[in-house]
Amino acid sequence: MTRSIRGARRRAHRSLAPALCLVLLALAGCSDETTSPAAAVGEAPAAPTAVAAPSAPSPSTPAPEADGEVDVAALMSGQVLPDVVIGRTDAPITIVEYASMTCDHCAAFHANTYPTLKRDYLDTGKAKLIVREFPFDPRAVAASMLARCTPGENGRTAMVDALFAQSESWAHADDAANRLLSIARIAGFTEESFRACLSDADLQAKVVATKDRGASEFGVDSTPTFFIDGKKYRGALPPEQFAAILDAAAK
Repeated sequence: MTRSIRGARRRAHRSLAPALCLVLLALAGCSDETTSPAAAVGEAPAAPTAVAAPSAPSPSTPAPEADGEVDVAALMSGQVLPDVVIGRTDAPITIVEYASMTCDHCAAFHANTYPTLKRDYLDTGKAKLIVREFPFDPRAVAASMLARCTPGENGRTAMVDALFAQSESWAHADDAANRLLSIARIAGFTEESFRACLSDADLQAKVVATKDRGASEFGVDSTPTFFIDGKKYRGALPPEQFAAILDAAAK
């Protein structure tokens, strides 16, 4: 690599650093939630991991016990950021997921269980899913902000999907700002709109407030945490268990 190319890359990296400044400074005391190794520096963003076509869950799988229950009316009201519904808004079962964009377990759920959930329950009108922000570290805050800023009717959902699918390329990388910008460009961002989004102090405060309310009012302390019609479940539940919970809720 020539000196001029190395210098250009260093300048590009420095030029993106201020865009993350507010987020990184405000949450400097937070630590990464996981210890997954970072992707190699200079490596292109990873393509979404191939997942085998989901099969119908076994009807004999028992539903796990709920880890408590919250008031549904309280859970569904008073949000500082508008809920984005995946599925039909009038679906009879409501799933609320609290997730951190740098959470490996959340990424695993969205890779392994979400396809079946979407096919069998969301797309059929049996249930609806709401994903709420619960960032454990500054990079998760930044990613949550980018998802909220993504243009298009389904922009936020598409960006959440992309960030989880490519989490190994950015969540623990040394040059996270550049990795996030690469993903954001595909979603329609320019460098200017990328900077503007990550410099939005009001949006940052609302993302953090969503997490704080989840923790203080609903007892969320790990991700992913799900509330299914108010009943609380923790962890990246496999498709069979998630289906069993939803089938029981439908009765």
